[in-house]
Amino acid sequence: MIRSELVNAIAADNPNLPLQQVELLVSAFFEEITKRLADGGRVEIRGFGSFVVRDREPYAGRNPGTGNAVRVDAKRVPRFMPFRKLRDSVANLKD
Repeated sequence: MIRSELVNAIAADNPNLPLQQVELLVSAFFEEITKRLADGGRVEIRGFGSFVVRDREPYAGRNPGTGNAVRVDAKRVPRFMPFRKLRDSVANLKD
């Protein structure tokens, strides 16, 4: 699902809300998550999962085009950790 599909799904479930308001709500939701993670915080959505920031150590990588060794600096990266309920529901999906 992409962002526009999310906006349309929420708008369809809430016909009393104008599409522009739904777009603003979705934007505000993602902006708040982004701000919290940028501050090094954690975002937890009950029954869904949590977003955390992890520190990644520097390492020696390889340039795939040339094969040359490249130093990759340490960085902070966001990580999503699904809650058990979500993991179980996805694991039980049938193709």
